[in-house]
Parts: sequence; C-alpha cells; structure tokens
Amino acid sequence: MYASGTESLIKQAREIQEEELQKFYGRVCKLLHVKDYGNETVDSLQRLHLIVSATKYGRTLPSELHKKLQALLCSPSSPEQLQVLCCSTLRESLPLSVQSLPIDDLQDSRTLSYVASVILAQAGDSNDLTALSHLLLKSLEFRQPEGQISRHVLPLLSKIISFSPESLTEDHINLVSRKLVDWLRYASVQQGASMSSGGFFTGPRARQPGPMTEVDGAVAGDFFTVLCVGQSYTEDQWMNMYAFSMIRKWLLTYDTEGTGNVDTAQLKRMQVMQSLSQDDRSEVDGSVMSMVSATSSSSRLLPPKERLREKAFEYCHRLIEQSDRKALKKADSDLQKACLVEAVTVMDIICKEDPSFVYRAFPCIKALYGRLNGDLAFARTLLPIAQFYLNHSATAAVDSEMVFRQLFSRFPGELFNEPMLAFEFVQFCRANLAVLQESVPLYRQSFPNLLKFLAWNSPALISEFVELLPSLLAPETAIEILHSLLDLPCLAAALDLQLRSSSLQVPERTVWDQGSKASSSLEAFRQPYYRGMFLYILRPEAGTGDTIDRLNLLHEVLADMAENPRTVQCAQTVPVLLHVFFNTVVQFADQKLINQLVLILLERSSLLFNIHNYKTEVQRVFGTHLLVLCKLHPSLIVDQSRELLDFAGTTANIYSKEDLYTHMVWVIGEYLSVSHDARCTVEHITSFFETLEAVLFEITQVRQSASPPCFSPRVITVLMTTLAKLASRSQDLIPRMSLFLSKMRSFVRSGPVTSCYSEEDLEEILTRSHELINLLKMPSVAQFVLAPSARGDSPRWHRDTNASLPLSMRTLSSLLHKHSSFQHC
Repeated sequence: MYASGTESLIKQAREIQEEELQKFYGRVCKLLHVKDYGNETVDSLQRLHLIVSATKYGRTLPSELHKKLQALLCSPSSPEQLQVLCCSTLRESLPLSVQSLPIDDLQDSRTLSYVASVILAQAGDSNDLTALSHLLLKSLEFRQPEGQISRHVLPLLSKIISFSPESLTEDHINLVSRKLVDWLRYASVQQGASMSSGGFFTGPRARQPGPMTEVDGAVAGDFFTVLCVGQSYTEDQWMNMYAFSMIRKWLLTYDTEGTGNVDTAQLKRMQVMQSLSQDDRSEVDGSVMSMVSATSSSSRLLPPKERLREKAFEYCHRLIEQSDRKALKKADSDLQKACLVEAVTVMDIICKEDPSFVYRAFPCIKALYGRLNGDLAFARTLLPIAQFYLNHSATAAVDSEMVFRQLFSRFPGELFNEPMLAFEFVQFCRANLAVLQESVPLYRQSFPNLLKFLAWNSPALISEFVELLPSLLAPETAIEILHSLLDLPCLAAALDLQLRSSSLQVPERTVWDQGSKASSSLEAFRQPYYRGMFLYILRPEAGTGDTIDRLNLLHEVLADMAENPRTVQCAQTVPVLLHVFFNTVVQFADQKLINQLVLILLERSSLLFNIHNYKTEVQRVFGTHLLVLCKLHPSLIVDQSRELLDFAGTTANIYSKEDLYTHMVWVIGEYLSVSHDARCTVEHITSFFETLEAVLFEITQVRQSASPPCFSPRVITVLMTTLAKLASRSQDLIPRMSLFLSKMRSFVRSGPVTSCYSEEDLEEILTRSHELINLLKMPSVAQFVLAPSARGDSPRWHRDTNASLPLSMRTLSSLLHKHSSFQHC
C-alpha cells in the first residue's frame, strides 16, 4: 500500500517513546519562538503532523505547543505552508481547538478557511459552529474588500449546513437567499481588471476591462453565468460561480415548503405582477439588472425563498441556452456538459417545490432532449433529463416513453464500459425504484441490459445491484433472471469480446468454414455459426427465452476467457446475487414457480461456466435455498419425483455436487411423507428408498485396493438417516435397513476409510448407525422420532447440519432423564 520508506517512517512515528516525544515537543516550541521560520521549522512541523496522524487515537500536545500552533495558524502574516501544517496537526491532535480559536478577530480569507477547517473537523454539535456561523453571516451583511472573507463564505457555509442545517435561523436563511439572488442574477458582465505589468504605454485606456464572452467567442449578451469566459473575473463574478455551485444543496436543505398547488402559485404571481412598480434596481449597491420577462420582474416582491427559486430558474434556463453554443476549447465543452447536468437538476428541484414552474420548464427541457438524444457524448447529461421526465411528465401530460426507451436500451448496450455513467445510471435507478416499477414497464424488461453494467463493472457495483435486483423480480421475469445471473460470467466475457472485436478490422469478404472449430473465443465471436449464442447473451431486453439450448457449447467456446480477471471478478458476485434472488422470490412465488425453480437448480448445477470455485460456490447457494423452497411447498417432492430420483440416484453427483446432493437427500427424507402430501404412496417411498439404498451401498463398498473416499462423512450419515426415515414410513423396509446398518462397522474399519477419515468422523458414523438400528427395533417409536409433524422440526438440535434426529429425540431424552432423577430421589 505504501512504499517501504514511507512505511518505515509511519512505523517510527507510531513507536516513538514518550521521553523522546516530549523532547521533540520542546524542540518544536523553541523553533516556533523564532520569527524567522526556516527549513528546520518546516521539517519539524511535518514530522509533528506525521506523529499525531499515524495513530488511530489523538495525541495530546503540551499546552505551550498547542498555543504556539494556534497563534501561527491565526496569524495572517504566517507563510501559507506553515498554516497548512498547523491546520493539519491541530485537526488530528488534542486538546480540541474548537472553543479556543479566536474566530471573531479573523479578517483574512485564507486564515479563516484554515481555522474553519479545524473547527469543522472537531465540532461535536451545532453549538461548536455558532461563532463561525455568525462571523460568516455577518460578513454577508456588507460588502467586503477585494480578497477578503466574502469569497470563502459560501464554501464554508455549505460545509456548515451539511454538518448542522439547524444552525441557521429563519432570518439567516432569508439573508443568504437574498444574497444568492444578487450573486446569481446581478454579477457584472465586464471582465475584471487584469494585473498590469507596467511600462511606458500603460495608461487608463489600456487598462479598461472588456466585456465577458460566450464559449464560442461572441460577446455575452445577457447576465453573467459560469459559462461566460474572460481573462479575469471580478469579485461578484466569483461569488456568482460559488453561488451556482451551492444552489442545489441550499434548495434541498431549506427550500422545502413549496407552494403546494399550481393554481395558488400562479395566482400569487399574478397578484405580484399587478402591484409591480417600474423601478427595478438591484438590492446590491444599486446595480441595474436586465429585464428578462414580466415574471422575472415580478419576482422582486416575492418572499426571499420564492424569489431565489425564480432567479435560479432563470439562471438555469440561460445555461441551457448557452450550452447550445459551439465551444472553442475542449475544457469549455466539458464545462457545458457539467453545467447542463447541474442546471437540469436544479430546475427539477424547483419544479418539485413549486409545480407552476413545470409548464415553463418543459418546453426548454424537451428541446434540450431533442438536441442531445442522438449524441452519446451527452449520455451523462441525459440522466437528469430522464429524472425530470420521471418526476413531471404526468403533471405536464407529456409522453416519456421514448426517453426511457433510449435510456434503458441504448446506454447500457453501448456505454457499459463507461464507469462513471454506469455508477450514475445505477444510482438513478436506486433513487427511483418505486416509480420505475410502477410507471416504466421497460425497466423490468431491460434487466439484461442493466446486468451489462454489473458484468463489466463488478464488484464495484455489487452493493447497488443487491438493492436493485428485488425491484427487477416478478413472477414473469424470475426464471429468465435466474438463468441470466448464472450466465453473468459469460456475459462479462462476451462484452470483452465485443469490444475487442469492434476494434479489429475484419476483411469485407471473409469466408467462414461452418465445420471448422474456432481457435479462440474472439474468432468464435466473429463467426456466423456462433452468432445466435452471442446475440442471446448480449440481448437488450427480456422475453426472447429463458436460456439457450447450447450452453455447453457456449462454455466450450469461452473456455479461454475463464481466467480473464474481469470474468473471474464477475463470477465472484454471482453467489451474493443468488442469495438476494431466492430471498426475494420466496416472497411471491407460487407452487408452479417453485417447481420450476427446483428443476432449474438440478439442471443448471451441471451447466455452469468452468471458473475456479464458481461451481462449488453456486451449488452451495443452491443447496441452502433448496431447503427453503421445499419447506414452502413440500409437495414438490411428489410433483418432481422423477427428476429427483434421477438426480439422487446418480452417484457421480456426490463427487461433483456434494453440498447440493446432501441437501437434496435430506429434503427427500424430511418431506416425502403423507403428513406433507396426501398423494405420497408406498410406491413413492419404496422407489426413493431403493434408489438411495443403491447409492449408499455403492459408496460404502470399499475394498483394500480401492482409493479412499473423497466425500465427507456427512454424506453417509445423511443417507443413513434419510433411509431410516423412509423405512419408518413403510415398515416392510425396516429389516432391509437394519441389515444394511449392521454392516457399517466393517466399512468404518476398512483401511482406505480409516486413512481418510478422522477418529471423530468414524465414531460419528458408527454412533449414527447404532442410533438408527435401536430406533428401528421399535417401529412405532421410530416413526414418531424420525417422522415428526410438520410443525415439530423447528428449532432443530442437530449435530450434523440438516442431517440428525429432530426435536422428538431431545424431548424423549429429557423425559428419561427426569424420570431417572425421580427414581433416585
């Protein structure tokens, strides 16, 4: 993580002895007594900062040193490098400096910013911010000289309201709202005076500032915004930029009242317009504002919050108009995109607070969408536009289907490899889950496209998709989503091949041999023979089928991508999402869907991409949730008896799918009973018994020359217990089972078994077989113990997970112990 030299320094700082530390503190104090600070002082302060920040607990500085650091920090004449070091050290050390810093005496903006940084880092509650808040708000009440506090007010206020919004009173909020209006709307459109280098030809005429320009070089024709370009900027222009950067947070924090009704808002504005006077001068030193519209003029008589909404709306509207200009520099073009995102977002906030703005905003937003929707370079800009449509299209009776069709179809399909877009897109979906589920049918249909973001950007987006996945699930999409999750590593590999293939130039007339085998996955991706498989994996929408028939061929073709880092990382996220999938599905699944899911578990347990540990982890998840599915609908054992018999009777499944096989055998013994399904017959029980008996016989016939078993003893105990359960429900099978169990001692004593299993494992197998033999000697007791009622198996006190005797055995043991104690008494 760190270079070796850096780690050595950190280690020394953490392990410094107390005696040496106190001497160092004293040396730093002496250096700070000298007014001429040299390199030794800088080096000592750097080491001091390392010492106080290298440990997780705060070091307590001596009182004298603490005061010296505060004095150096608060002195405007201190070199900035020393102020930075003092600020960083005080932030990390004790005692706290919140109450002892002289806030009221600060006049220098640079010093204030560093002192405020210490206060904000150490503030415990809103009371600790009172003095700083009052100083900042006081500075807003009168114009500050150039270069003093005013430019730093808004960034500091922004941090304060993030920490403690309630620290500002209603009067303070109105004051800041009025100042934000002035800074946003009435900044100068002339450039600031540039610093003259002097000389013979320097004169008043040469120093006259020119007008601000637009990004395309034209003279700015309206009020100043962040998209106006100049060689230098005046103080009010800087405040304009700061105000715009803060306006979103301010509106979200304090502008929560709104008008609540469109008609009320429009009536209020009409009343204001009727009483409007023609004198329209700024509140800031008589600056003249430009007349934009009658509505803009009428805002003069509105309350501060509503007036701020009006001016912020006008500001955003002008930014959208300015974004249509062709920028001469790439930096200005990037700035246009960023400003569009912010402008549309602020307009959206304003429209939510005051619905009367919706009708004024929609023509502008609609025209903006029409201009940008064909250009993928503005993809991130279209997200706030989609948010605007989602929030307000119903109010304005505007059709939004085309907006969301492009959003969910084109963006994930073509821009899945843009990490910032992927993150913002997923955040957009997270923020609007309920609305998207109810109002945008395309949202659920587009889950194959959404999974492209996850496949390419996992595990960075795994936490977001843990929240998104439940919203995509429905009875009609569950099966296809399950297949898609299992094929997610294949999707990651296919996306990688798609990008690599698009960067290669393919000859126009390439003749592919249909019978030839592709030498690599990239070649297969470009062959028409495999095109159908890849088109399905890369499909944009659901509904073309749950899966494909040639999964084995797809896995074979993608074999050289199994160790690709992106594919491996993607595979690691699948088990997490499968847990989310099953936990969600069981909340709405009916018996038919659960039957389908169980069949898919059996089928897909063999059809998985061959990535290291991937099959094992997925099968472990399958086994865990198989128990839940069978508990919800025990009758599926009879419904799917043929498929379950095939799976349980295949001995190879023990070696390749041990965990899933063990859980499957346990649910057969637990739920194949008349108490769970009246359709269960003796024939069902006998067929399952004979199948499992043959499997147990095969895996326990170990000869001296045979290799030791490579499965856990838990498989044997589960098989024995399940067979005993089935035998207790059809008593004709009890003699066969008892005879089989009596032979387990010879199995346990065989050489290959003793070399493979521990003494505890062998003892467990023998103990289980003796328990079952003794139970089967009393058929009526065995049926009671081994076949409990549907409500009597929770909680279970097992020694083996999902494999031992249930509650009844514990109850009997407790009764016997009590009876024995009574006799002794």
